[in-house]
Amino acid sequence: QVQLVEESGGGLVQAGGSLRLSCAASGSIFSINAMGWYRQAPGKQRELVARITRGGGIIYVDYVKGRFTISRDNAKNTVYLQMNSLKPEDTAVYYCNAEGTQGTYWGKGTLVTVSS
Repeated sequence: QVQLVEESGGGLVQAGGSLRLSCAASGSIFSINAMGWYRQAPGKQRELVARITRGGGIIYVDYVKGRFTISRDNAKNTVYLQMNSLKPEDTAVYYCNAEGTQGTYWGKGTLVTVSS
């Protein structure tokens, strides 16, 4: 089992501002192959934002490329999402995700609200 805790980062920010999300993993961390961030806006489905593999391979959804940066500190078992140039349409609950050999795991989510 893997436990994910979104430790910090959500909140209210004006358009153009920045936030950094962080998520720490504990438990069977050796089984984790990739970690990432998803988001779910009101009335919409949860969608991938960014993903980083154990080996450092990174994927971003097109509409965050150039604005968001995902990174991973393997020593701290923590994944980060630096979000710059935030837009009102980035408003959503952001969920940390881990893909492992034993299953897929989710954090509880952290709300990001971007005001215009």
